[in-house]
Amino acid sequence: MRVPDRATCERIFECRDARYDGRLFVGVKTTGVYCRPICRVRAPKPSNCEYYPSAAAAQAAGFRPCLRCRPETAPTLNAWNGTSTTVDRALSLIASGALDDERVGALAARLGVGERHLRRLFAEHLGTTPIAVVQMRRVLFAKRLITDTSLPLGQIALAAGFSSVRRFNETMRNVYQRPPTQLRGKRIPSVGDGTVTLALAYAGPYDWPAMSAWLGARAIRGVEAVTADGRYVRSIRHQGSVGTIEVAPLPGARQLRATIRFPDVGALLEIVDRIERIFDLEADLETIAAHLSTDERLAPLIARRPGLRVPGAWDGYELAVRAVLGQQISVDAASSLAARLVQRFGEPLPAELRSPGVELVFPEPQRLAEADVVSLGMPGARAEAVRTVALAAAADPQLFAPSHDLGGSIARLCRLRGVGNWTAQYIAMRALREPDAFPTGDIGLMRALANDLGLRPTARELAAAAEGWRPWRAYAALHLWAADAAEPQRARRNIA
Repeated sequence: MRVPDRATCERIFECRDARYDGRLFVGVKTTGVYCRPICRVRAPKPSNCEYYPSAAAAQAAGFRPCLRCRPETAPTLNAWNGTSTTVDRALSLIASGALDDERVGALAARLGVGERHLRRLFAEHLGTTPIAVVQMRRVLFAKRLITDTSLPLGQIALAAGFSSVRRFNETMRNVYQRPPTQLRGKRIPSVGDGTVTLALAYAGPYDWPAMSAWLGARAIRGVEAVTADGRYVRSIRHQGSVGTIEVAPLPGARQLRATIRFPDVGALLEIVDRIERIFDLEADLETIAAHLSTDERLAPLIARRPGLRVPGAWDGYELAVRAVLGQQISVDAASSLAARLVQRFGEPLPAELRSPGVELVFPEPQRLAEADVVSLGMPGARAEAVRTVALAAAADPQLFAPSHDLGGSIARLCRLRGVGNWTAQYIAMRALREPDAFPTGDIGLMRALANDLGLRPTARELAAAAEGWRPWRAYAALHLWAADAAEPQRARRNIA
């Protein structure tokens, strides 16, 4: 996102325009602090202000985060998405720890661009460098844990990715001009069982009923569930350890409450990033809606469901197996088949982590590759496709990481036996978080675009129509699927 002209920035901060929260930050030269547009402190003189497109840019310019408006709690928006999907893919890889052990050059190579070009893209769209983004993420996540949890400071240093407590103390003192102990304020009571609860912000409307209904309909019984009061609960596995997450909306706030129970505090930052991607919290719905609404066929659908987002997935391998199981059968049948698979080959959760409907962990790739999947009652070709996906995931941990472009990701997935273009696009949409993924041959999408006479477009005509929806065809697909599902008189086979 490019910073608006100076006069516009001044008006945004003068009226505390919440629409720009997460999109714009102001650095105040007289105090050395940077703030969000919603900050309630007295507005500084415009001549003392500098404006930045990201918290990382403000921090790299030497400003420290405001303790009142707390930039670490601002929504993170992919406002640059569409003009540089490379930046979004880079941030996805950074969130997965790509720069923890690699140099920027290695990250650029994974994205299929040169290091200088990647640095230019970060400077253009975020106003800073990849390394500064990593440092900002660590500092702001640490500040959030200090303020909102009772974790000991040593554990917070580890959770935020600092190499040592000494480095953590030094960095936090440099950024906030005070030691971490003085940032804690009133101590939050400890839960006592390793549970961490955080509020995760988002911008714009959020259709939680639609999101929870989608996830609930496709939930793998035993691994995940949507409770009667609308909470999403699931088991997770990360780097050999298991735990659970629970996510629900916070009434009266543009936030979701995430409760994490996991033994390795060092995984917290990545777990939070994954939760944000499952629930599509980084979507800039205002920008997406403005673009898609230029199509008269989509405009009424978006006006009807302005908070519709693209559901993500905890794990690309798990989603790929679930998608293969769902080929050519209904959602209910696929969910039952996935439940049988987990009951037979999954791993029991420790007793203290279990809750109704969540007692198991999805089987690891190597175990599933060696399992007798045919015995679950499915065609041999589909069982072989499940085995192929599991073998590929076991052999290549980066199989479901973002590639340098959508076409490359689709081609890589389609090389797996039993994975066609529709399945690859579906995996890219939900697991790779590709906003332009679009299964052009989907019957539900064609049904939703049928004219008044009931004549559906062909797959080629659908693909041609979708060209105008780039780079957010995945969001168009969700609106079309929602419109199709709203017509109960139509007989349909649901999507995976």
